[in-house]
Amino acid sequence: METLNVHSTESFGTYDGPGIRFVVFLTGCPFRCLYCANPDTISPGEGEVYSIERILDTAENMSPFFANGGGVTVSGGEPCRQAKPLIALFQKLKSKGIHTCLDTTGYFMNQYVEKMLEYTDLVLLDVKHMDPVLHKRITGRSNENTLAFAKYLQEQGKPFWLRYVLVPGLTDDPKHLHQLGQHFQTYGQVQKLEIQPYHKLGIYKWEKLGKEYALKNTPENTPEELETAKEILEHYFDEIVIN
Repeated sequence: METLNVHSTESFGTYDGPGIRFVVFLTGCPFRCLYCANPDTISPGEGEVYSIERILDTAENMSPFFANGGGVTVSGGEPCRQAKPLIALFQKLKSKGIHTCLDTTGYFMNQYVEKMLEYTDLVLLDVKHMDPVLHKRITGRSNENTLAFAKYLQEQGKPFWLRYVLVPGLTDDPKHLHQLGQHFQTYGQVQKLEIQPYHKLGIYKWEKLGKEYALKNTPENTPEELETAKEILEHYFDEIVIN
């Protein structure tokens, strides 16, 4: 029986893909993002073991709410860590006519990820930063894998959305926003870009884990800052959404 290590689930989610979603958050992530809102998902050993059938049953029960383009989104942590069992889940969801969506950093690519993507209708690709030095400062990892993942999606004709967290003083420099746009402006499979405002809702989780939150003095975005970023990125993308 295929199983997944699950941190939590969300019914009737509206922020992780089109329509109403059943969102499954998996455990384990190779990134150590300074602003991570869910640091309790980083360790792969946390959470609860779910059978594929358990997730499928919940999705089928929710299927009447998916009529207007909704479905199931698997997020993290980093879901591609568990790509092998996700193949079975996505295959079964597709056989039931349920839309499948993957929210990923694009860090992992292997035969199981490639197979899983065959049954994935939409990818939400989290791009943390275009500058490799700043990306490593933010996440502890290079952005090379993420950009290669995006290229693979483009080459395979797989639709995807870009997601970008706008952190004051860290990811909001106009130069880097232009760099993001210039890199992806020829990617025809990018359907939209989501600007995700920086927030501090996860600080209490860092404190609970006994870890210091590095950006505690970083202010949240002003409406003007968000609008400025949107105006820059509108030069490159057909649709920009501020979540």
